[in-house]
Amino acid sequence: MHLIFRLRYFIGLLIMMILFYSFNGCKESTFNQEELTKNNQSENFGIVIHGGAGTMSRKKMTKEMDLIYRKKLEEVIRVGHSILKNGGTSQEAVEKSINLMEDSPLFNAGKGAVLNSNGQIELDASFMNGKTLNAGAIVGVKTIKNPISAAIKVMENSPHVMFFGDGAEKFALKEGLEIVDPNYFFTQKRIDELKKVKLEENKMSSSINDELKNFKFGTVGCVALDKNGNLAAGTSTGGMTNKKWNRIGDVPIIGAGNYANNKTCAISATGWGEFFIRNVVAYDISALMEYKGLKITEASKIVINEKVAKLGGDGGVIGIDKNGNIAMEMNTNGMYRAHMNSKGDIIVKIYSDE
Repeated sequence: MHLIFRLRYFIGLLIMMILFYSFNGCKESTFNQEELTKNNQSENFGIVIHGGAGTMSRKKMTKEMDLIYRKKLEEVIRVGHSILKNGGTSQEAVEKSINLMEDSPLFNAGKGAVLNSNGQIELDASFMNGKTLNAGAIVGVKTIKNPISAAIKVMENSPHVMFFGDGAEKFALKEGLEIVDPNYFFTQKRIDELKKVKLEENKMSSSINDELKNFKFGTVGCVALDKNGNLAAGTSTGGMTNKKWNRIGDVPIIGAGNYANNKTCAISATGWGEFFIRNVVAYDISALMEYKGLKITEASKIVINEKVAKLGGDGGVIGIDKNGNIAMEMNTNGMYRAHMNSKGDIIVKIYSDE
């Protein structure tokens, strides 16, 4: 009996030792995996936003409005930066940053979007993932509170890239996104702008082109590089004041108003959409970097100040490359824009000469 008891004792002890070392080995393996993931993350990350380019004149901008815009831009960039700093993805940072601008009546996207010739809202948005080159876009929607989120859902949960109108809204509802009454988007400022443009249009005034230039900007966008080296770009807009016949600009067109590729950069555009479509602006910047080896600043200047300007178009772009270098290029008097790098340095600007 004593021999059997001792044998059982030693067998039990052996099993306990095996379990103990196996458990510690699993802990060490898990720890090593966590360390490996952490070590693979780079501390080089960054984010850039824009709130539209256009005729931002210091003479016409009051000090109060100047401060309001700068405060909102800083709020938005800090939220996006915080997501990246805490290990969030570039996609998360882009979406949340744009959501904040879509929810603000200051910008021509979401609440505060401009009105078409029928006095209605028509919203467009697109998003692109630089790692997978997957993309999503929605066009001409009137009830989706945050169009950029709908564009991301198209990318993630459908085999398609672009949804239009009622179909896009039904898809957004199915995906659980917030749907609002169209009246949510209206602001008195946009109503007054439409009246002013229509008045000039009816008078066949020679100043109508100037009025259109004043009211065709305001798109919002964001580009980001996360700690895993992944780029993302998003853009959202209400389009052009007094637009007719369901006009669609560059924003929902991948490669024109939006592009991201981990090999090169992430770009979001704002401006006179027809010219950005014809120049395939966002992709062209990436292509110049990939095939000619240009820096993001050089490529952006060529596309905006030479190619777009040569055809008579105006606007701007923001961009960030795979190394965290940025571009905030425009051929207009200004562009609402902000940038934060991995060090926490912040830039907030409105006018072209600052």
